[in-house]
Amino acid sequence: MADLRDLYQEVILEHARAPRNFRALDEPACMAEGFNPLCGDRCTVYVAMRGEVIEDLAFQGSGCAISRASASMMTQSLKGKTRSEADDLFHNFHRTVTGQDGNGDRPELGKLAVFAGVSGFPARVKCATLAWHTLQSALHEGREPITTE
Repeated sequence: MADLRDLYQEVILEHARAPRNFRALDEPACMAEGFNPLCGDRCTVYVAMRGEVIEDLAFQGSGCAISRASASMMTQSLKGKTRSEADDLFHNFHRTVTGQDGNGDRPELGKLAVFAGVSGFPARVKCATLAWHTLQSALHEGREPITTE
């Protein structure tokens, strides 16, 4: 179990050091801003859509390792998915990081399962979910910046 936990920590640190899709999109179909006042994390999520399919997804901002890694892995996981599939993955991810799934064994999460351990640190749940809540706002035409408070 300790080896698995170490692997998970390494995946999170690697994405935090070199986040994927860390850029702005020139002409996003939708975008939203998010802020976690507790930790100081900030992110802007940009979405390019083709009909109901997320064609491209990117983010910019600053924050802790968990926040950056979560945003990075979110962008990789959702490209090519429909808006509905993104909603489903958001709900599964949220249930996992908030500990609502017990052991967090959700095969549909794939690599995102590395965040299951965050449920043991309630203050970090907001870090892990900031980009996800921000994406939900972008996809569902939220007009106000998102805050985790």
